[in-house]
Order: sequence, then structure tokens, then C-alpha cells
Amino acid sequence: MLVVKNLQVFYGLIQAVKGISFEVKEGQIISLIGSNGAGKTSTLNALINAVKRKGEVIFLGYETKRHLTHSLVKKGISLVPEGRRVFINLSVEENLKIGAFNNDENYEHLKKQMYKLFPRLENKKNVLAGNLSGGEAQMLAISRALMSEPKLLMLDEPSLGLAPKIVGELFETIVRLKNEGITILLVEQNAYSALKISDYAYVLENGQIVLQNEAKHLINDDEVRKKYLGL
Repeated sequence: MLVVKNLQVFYGLIQAVKGISFEVKEGQIISLIGSNGAGKTSTLNALINAVKRKGEVIFLGYETKRHLTHSLVKKGISLVPEGRRVFINLSVEENLKIGAFNNDENYEHLKKQMYKLFPRLENKKNVLAGNLSGGEAQMLAISRALMSEPKLLMLDEPSLGLAPKIVGELFETIVRLKNEGITILLVEQNAYSALKISDYAYVLENGQIVLQNEAKHLINDDEVRKKYLGL
């Protein structure tokens, strides 16, 4: 589904991503794990052309470099950014409406699907997003991204700042989305939880991929367990 070749991201003179290459196969959960500053968020932002980048990003067979971010959303890529970034002065339902900017004809059906996925949101559909709990805001951010009916859903640190119970529910939802046919690219500092649900994973350090393998093997790798899993 996605092929990335020699991806580079610069912020002025600072190179955040140093020529990484990886693939995302359809129907899988692929994780990018690594410490703060490893280049994970920069990678996701580069994939939707939200930052300047070099290298090739090929989505469903076509190079995406000339496409604006909203055009890539229409093509089937959607990002749930780090920190949720919901529209705090708009209601839950208004946030969902914005998520369906390219899919207005299916809005009512998709809205019902989101409320089925996250029943708590239906009970707060008229509440301002700024008044939601952290977990509810993350549910809304994911739902808003899903309103565009993406083929590839990218999630940036979805568990950040959430209570353990909510984190467990969140990862169950990610698996459910995969089972419903959505391919997932997951950036996550909670490496253990990410690897448990992933098919394949890449380890980033200082803007470079230093290790890659099937997630079931990485979770038992001594170096990964010591550096990223705290085991």
C-alpha cells in the first residue's frame, strides 16, 4: 500500500529524518517505535506533505510529492496527530462534520458508525470538544479521521497521557479497525503495547531505522526489550 524510499526531513539546517525506507502492506498494523526525537512524528508529517521532504513516497502506486495534504486525504490517507488537536470550540458532532469534508454524502451513515465504535461520543455529541476528557478527545480525533473513510490510518502517539484502562480500550479499537479492513501505521512510545498488536515494526533512532522485523520477534529481542520495553 505504501512504499517509502530514502525519506529525508529537514527543519532548517537540522535533519530530523535521515534517508529511511520502509513499506506498509495492506491489511496490516505497522509500528514505528523509538524514543523522543527519533523522527517518528516527522516521518508521519512527511507522508502527508505537511513538512518539506525529500525522497519517494508511493501510495497505491503513485508518487505523492505533488499532492497537497487535503488531496492525500481524498486519496485515502488520514492522520490522527499527536496531542489529538480536536477543534475545542466546536461540538463533537461539528468535529465529525469537518472530518467528512470530502465525503458529505456519507456523513449520516459514517456518523452512526463512529457512535457505534465509540458510544461515549454519542452521549456527548453536542458537548464542546474542549470539555471532553483526554480519552474522549482521542476517540473524537480517531473518529474525525475515520470520517474520510481512509485506506491507510496513521496514528501518532494515540496513548499519550491516557489512563491505562483507556489505553487498553484504544488498542483493542485499533485491532478492530484492522479487522474491518483499514491498514494502520502506528507511531507509539508505548512500544510494548504497539508491538503486541502489530504485524511488523521499525525501530527509529536519531532519524534512522536501526532495526526492523516482525513484531513478534522484536518483542523478544534483548536489545529492544532493554532499550524500549523496560524489561
